Amino acid sequence: MKKQTIWILAVLMGLTLLGLLFLQVFYMRNMVQMRYDQFEQAVKQSLHAVTARLHYDETRRFLEEEIDSIQSTNVYYRYLGDAGVRYTFTTNSGLKADLTIEGTPNEISHIQRPAAYYVPQEIDARANFRKDERFLRQKNMIDDVILDIMSQANDRPILERANPERISTYLRKELDTLGLNVPFEFAIVNRIGSIAFKTSGFNNDKVAEGTVFGHSIFPRDHYGNQYFLQVYFPTKTDFVYSSMSFIFTSLGFTVILLIVFVFTIITAFRQKKLTEMKNDFINNMTHEFKTPLSSISLAAQMLNDQTVRKSPVMLNQISSVINDETKRMRFLVEKVLQMSLFEGKKASLKITDVDANLIIYNIVNTFKLKVEKYGGHITTNLDAMNAIVEVDEMHFTNVIFNLLDNAVKYRREEEPLHLQVATRDISGDRLEITLEDNGLGISKDDQKRIFDKFYRVSTGNLHDVKGFGLGLAYVKKMITELGGDISVESQLGVGTKFIIILPLSKS
Repeated sequence: MKKQTIWILAVLMGLTLLGLLFLQVFYMRNMVQMRYDQFEQAVKQSLHAVTARLHYDETRRFLEEEIDSIQSTNVYYRYLGDAGVRYTFTTNSGLKADLTIEGTPNEISHIQRPAAYYVPQEIDARANFRKDERFLRQKNMIDDVILDIMSQANDRPILERANPERISTYLRKELDTLGLNVPFEFAIVNRIGSIAFKTSGFNNDKVAEGTVFGHSIFPRDHYGNQYFLQVYFPTKTDFVYSSMSFIFTSLGFTVILLIVFVFTIITAFRQKKLTEMKNDFINNMTHEFKTPLSSISLAAQMLNDQTVRKSPVMLNQISSVINDETKRMRFLVEKVLQMSLFEGKKASLKITDVDANLIIYNIVNTFKLKVEKYGGHITTNLDAMNAIVEVDEMHFTNVIFNLLDNAVKYRREEEPLHLQVATRDISGDRLEITLEDNGLGISKDDQKRIFDKFYRVSTGNLHDVKGFGLGLAYVKKMITELGGDISVESQLGVGTKFIIILPLSKS
């Protein structure tokens, strides 16, 4: 699949998932707000019902008290014939009232009729026409009496008028009826905020935050004597969000799907890049093997020539070519076999205590001839006092050789090659090894990937540099396997410096 096609599919899928995620977040936000509004409406309805019940209880209590007092007060009544009986009474508090009971004498025969107040059964015809007017007037008088009675309640303590236990019971019942099975704390406060009563868990700070619901307990009280019921729900947020668990689950699956999609796209691009690198590797490998094979094949053909066989000089020359090309092929095969280190688990290492200074000194002496061949020179500063490390000697030697060989490959034609290898002690019982050159350098983008398998820095085929992109990947893996770390510092046109940190031997 073409890279452009992958990008188009990735963008379309990404936009689709992001759009779906946006819609879910938008819907969830609206749902949360709606749930909060429903919660607030239910609480306000419950508070209104509670205060209404408190008002009803107080009205009934005072009426019962007044009726009890009326029963001990003189009551005067007179018959109105078939129109009924009129009662006139005065309460203990000095309030006067008239009460007319309509009906025939037979219907109210249980009432004793004193002779002084007896009226003949002849009924004035005009009374029938004024019955409704008289009823309305007497009803208004009773309403006034009740209002006067209730106005006396203002002088009683608020906790007698609104019992906290009764409030708690009413509130619990009303909330449960509306499906709000949540714990609550409440307080009774006056208009200036002084608390007459509060439950142990009521938090005054919540009032300022606007998370407390309030309602007037007795709205008809005088303005200065009004008290308010304030209710706080500690688990309101949990209750609201718990009712939306299915939305969060759906949102979570969408996020997971988006993450998996992004990971899949990244993996696809990486695999495509890896495939391209492997193709380059095969092409390079084919090119590298073609030259020695061709040389060996040509030498074999020359050996079939009788003239060549009779010349010892030619035989030695052909033998030398075959030997050199065979070594070259063996080196290439070893490079290819290094790939097994990246496909398996841990490399099989033979760990021994070695003197890093000594190994580096021997490597530099061997490598000096190759550096001088290109008009360069190599210096060493082996200043580490303790350079005994636990490493696999063969792999450690290959690591140093690979780094030195890269320095030669990526040298600058116009500048004599200069290599410097140094060791020094650092804190934490560790050894630092640095290899610095004045070659082409590595760009910052390439520095992030030079240790990746099959990755090769582009050189524009300077010096006809060939390779498989395994050298630095091998170096990185070996240093890691040995418990160390490797980093690079480089600048284009200036040079490159590799820094290796290895733990010292514990023994």
